[in-house]
Amino acid sequence: MDFLAHWGLTLSVFLPIVGAALIAFTPKEQEKTIKFLSLAFTFLPLVVGVLLLRVYHIGMTGMQLETNRSWIPSIGARYHVGIDGISLPLLELTLLVTFLCAIYSLKWLPEPHNPKGFLALMLLLETGMAGTFIALDLVLFFIFWELVLVPMYFMIGLWGGPRREYAAIKFFLYTLFGSVFMLLGFLALYFRASPHTFDVLQLQRIGPSLPSGIQNLIFLGMGIGFAIKVPMWPFHTWLPDAHTEAPTVGSVLLAAILLKMGTYGFLRISIPIMPHAARTYAPLIGALAVIAIVYAALNCLAQTDLKRLIAFSSVGHMGFVMLGIATLTQIGVNAAVFGMVAHGVITGMLFFIAGSIHERYHTREIPQLGGMALRLPILGGLLAFTAIASLGLPGLAGFWGEVLALLSSYNPLSALSSHTFRVYMVAGGIGTVLTAGYLLWMIQRVNLGKVPAQWEGKKLVDVQPLEMVAWAPLLLLTLGLGLFPRLIFDVTTHSVIGLTKLLGG
Repeated sequence: MDFLAHWGLTLSVFLPIVGAALIAFTPKEQEKTIKFLSLAFTFLPLVVGVLLLRVYHIGMTGMQLETNRSWIPSIGARYHVGIDGISLPLLELTLLVTFLCAIYSLKWLPEPHNPKGFLALMLLLETGMAGTFIALDLVLFFIFWELVLVPMYFMIGLWGGPRREYAAIKFFLYTLFGSVFMLLGFLALYFRASPHTFDVLQLQRIGPSLPSGIQNLIFLGMGIGFAIKVPMWPFHTWLPDAHTEAPTVGSVLLAAILLKMGTYGFLRISIPIMPHAARTYAPLIGALAVIAIVYAALNCLAQTDLKRLIAFSSVGHMGFVMLGIATLTQIGVNAAVFGMVAHGVITGMLFFIAGSIHERYHTREIPQLGGMALRLPILGGLLAFTAIASLGLPGLAGFWGEVLALLSSYNPLSALSSHTFRVYMVAGGIGTVLTAGYLLWMIQRVNLGKVPAQWEGKKLVDVQPLEMVAWAPLLLLTLGLGLFPRLIFDVTTHSVIGLTKLLGG
């Protein structure tokens, strides 16, 4: 257990890249071996992640399971990793969802058929995503952050839909643009810190003493980078295109994990290091969040492509996460972390279902999918269950993040304007009504009504055993987190209290 406490995080992050290297040296003709390697090297990190839960002490504040070693002495960069109650749920979600994607890929791989390239990129992507959630050095954080960009670009550009090149380039340019601002912010922090350091925990002690004007500028630069990844309105336009054109596994990983990297960046770096700037920008962040909630819901009402509708719904759901963060309160930040996990579970499941619908119907156009509950009752039932969870029905995972984000807006941090945030609460409440509207309308159009003439007499296969194996953990979590929210809140609360103390909350 001592080895696990010191090196377990490193194992969970770098085992997938070992798997990617083994796949790269495996002849492409050995498809079964390639699929086995992808399954093994996503399962082993998940096992390590589960074992980490045994050595992690719930209820303790501060970082745990740290490894801090010299890495690049000339610039003071260190291999410093660790987790707390905010990062632990996101790391575990990453390990779980990637493993489920590997199971799904045993049978359903996108065209052109190249398991070797696709699965190696998926494993490389897992290393980047998981590494981002454990990095406690800004240089290390930036490397993991950028590592995600390359495999996702190729997954969209090579295995995506008809407009894949456009979507991949748009994703790449938006993310790269944000990364430039984020890197400038990191460098500014390094040079303004005395002594110079990239260590996140040291910067949390040094940053609050920086002049408020400097904090505001650095926060703005890093905030643009994080906001593009969330994505916050008006930086959201890359997301619907990327989701629509990405293969199923790419969409699942993008929705379930990648979007959380932006919100996590606010919670791990921007807000605790620059609390004065966080209080300054909080009303603006809240305003952009509620615009995203309402704007995305209205866009969903206009969509005819199922994946594009789910993509726009992600913009709205991440708006609730950012609204909780903007309140700078214990309830709000807890709601944000819970909302991140719930969104990953529910929307990841929705994209799995959308991919399987496309495999059967060869279309995602909602008007052509009527009467699905009659032809495919299990798949139609799972779509209805997951969509209802997404709209925030009490008793399912989507409820707690949204309702607590709205509740925290009623009484934000005392340094913020209560009247302003109560307006945000009302706007967010309108957004929940619109969310219920477009999701229920989608269920009505897809599941109910008559079966379109082109599907009469054609054999359509309902949910297959392998699909159910890949989906069962997400379905159970959707129900389990809704009924027992303490599964997340017990882990996050003490770390959230520590964060809000830095803000004066």
